[in-house]
Amino acid sequence: MPVPVVLSGRLVRLEPLAPHHAAALAAVGAEDRATYSFTPVPHSLDTALSYIERALAEQSAGRMLPFAVVSTADERVIGSTRFLELDYWQGPPVWPSLPGVPYGDPATAVPDAAEIGNTWLCPRAQGIGSNTEAKLLMLSHAFEVWGVRRISMRADARNLRSRAAIERLGATCEGVRRAHSRGLDGAVRSTAFYSILEEEWPDVRGIVAARLDAAIARRSLVPA
Repeated sequence: MPVPVVLSGRLVRLEPLAPHHAAALAAVGAEDRATYSFTPVPHSLDTALSYIERALAEQSAGRMLPFAVVSTADERVIGSTRFLELDYWQGPPVWPSLPGVPYGDPATAVPDAAEIGNTWLCPRAQGIGSNTEAKLLMLSHAFEVWGVRRISMRADARNLRSRAAIERLGATCEGVRRAHSRGLDGAVRSTAFYSILEEEWPDVRGIVAARLDAAIARRSLVPA
């Protein structure tokens, strides 16, 4: 199974999510929550501890790799993201299939496909390149270290902000699954699905890197 790893960039650092992040997650999660309508975001110490506990249980089961997102400018936690839906395609085909179960030694297995999701950033970290770099770090790790064939992303079809952010990365929309699941608000939601394939990664990497460079350049023009 993939082991926890620190992914470092110019604007953000992704640290393996741990209980010591709870207080900071609770603090930023309790700020202006206007952009969290479709995303579960902890807003108190109790909810943050529960959020982390559930994520780490999924990590222990080999189904997830969660991160805290830290701003490199001030070393403050600004949100969270994760790899999930890890899938393994090595070994002989079996039926029925066993998604999420690696062939051979689980300690050394890496996924052939994964999803990036459950991403949220506090308001002050939105729209300034933090999410772009977090995605670049995760995509680079998935395609260039793990060697995955596919990365997926999804969003509530009503969440136009998240869908636009995914599309700006260069991901391909595979369609909308109607009445797919229950939304955070309790309503039955449709879900927009996106993907990036291994052969598309070089072009996507160029798109994301260019967007990140532009965001950093804009930040350098803002007076301190």
